[in-house]
Amino acid sequence: MKKITAYTLALLLVSIFSFAQDKNTTIIDASAAFGSGFSPSLGITKKWGIGSKGRFKIGTGVRLTNFSGSNIDFITAPADLTIDEANLDTLRLGSAAVTYVAIPIHLEYSFNEKFDIGFNIDVVGLTFGGEQSGTFAASQSASLNNSTQVGSPTSPNILLVGDNDRGSLNSELYARYWATEKLGIRAGLSFQFIEYTTNRPLTFDNDRFRAKLMQPMIGISYKF
Repeated sequence: MKKITAYTLALLLVSIFSFAQDKNTTIIDASAAFGSGFSPSLGITKKWGIGSKGRFKIGTGVRLTNFSGSNIDFITAPADLTIDEANLDTLRLGSAAVTYVAIPIHLEYSFNEKFDIGFNIDVVGLTFGGEQSGTFAASQSASLNNSTQVGSPTSPNILLVGDNDRGSLNSELYARYWATEKLGIRAGLSFQFIEYTTNRPLTFDNDRFRAKLMQPMIGISYKF
């Protein structure tokens, strides 16, 4: 797993420094997603323009994300179990609260000086948060079904594609309008994986449970 993460980061760095041009920008983004819960985030990004006009940009930086919500269902997380619906269990937490810091990848295209579209996704990071108790719905264990279980946020976080991912990760798809030369307004969707690890293995010897949350997002950007 560590080798895969190192390889991903190496590819990121090679992509940036091999294709980046002199045109570059530093942007601070603040956003909030809402719906299943409330999730503000704050990040700083360095972006490099690619090509003669620099309209396509690639970048990286640091992002801090918080998520809090009530009565959230966390489903069996490991990819080797999620391939069969019969293996899926549910841990419902009455309250979920995590804070995670990550290094994301950013991809963006500027149509002109006013309009951008972009996508970003966390690659690797750490999650912080306290223990939470919830009700466990077991698909194939009468003794564990409806039992109370305790979990804490999974950490570290690693992007490994789909259900192979581990921990809490944030990604955004957005459009942005630059109201002034330096101040922009963003709107789009935030898709998050929020993951908890129980304090003991449960059915199928599994202790990891994940909530997949898609929520509308709004934000502002400041360009240096």
